[in-house]
Amino acid sequence: MSTSDEHRKHARHGYVIEVATISSSRYQKHGNARSPEDTDDRSGAIIIDALRRDGHTAGYTLLPDDLDMIQHWFAKAMDSGADAIVTTGGTGLAPGDVTIEAIRPLLGKEMPGFGEIFRAKSMGEIGYAAMLTRAIAGVVRGRAVFCMPGSPNAVKLGLEVIAAEIGHVIEHARGRV
Repeated sequence: MSTSDEHRKHARHGYVIEVATISSSRYQKHGNARSPEDTDDRSGAIIIDALRRDGHTAGYTLLPDDLDMIQHWFAKAMDSGADAIVTTGGTGLAPGDVTIEAIRPLLGKEMPGFGEIFRAKSMGEIGYAAMLTRAIAGVVRGRAVFCMPGSPNAVKLGLEVIAAEIGHVIEHARGRV
């Protein structure tokens, strides 16, 4: 058994994961919704359903593309004791896309492999437009953080990568491997 297989074997299921969908248009329409079903949020629902199916506890928050609000939510998610944080939306190049600007400065360590793998896998689906995403991941105070684009297809693709390694990443972030 390889070392990485051994590490994965010791990663548990049942982590607490805070999820935020970042979309100004959805937020203007639905406000402080606490469920993706209340907001017709397909991407948020895909994330929540997949995490719960894998045995994790997942909380949901809807936020606008507002740097201060994103950072405030992030601080609350960190204080809540979440094992990981996952966001969807706000990772593009439009002037209003500020998720990366809000989260990147908070990362203690960046995990460039996530964005690289995400963009490489996206090439098969959307071609060179994959370069338009700024998907990132990293670690903040022993917690895994993943920021993905907002489209349902992008979320499905990102979850393939996250689901395969989330326990492994969390245990590394905590220094337990």
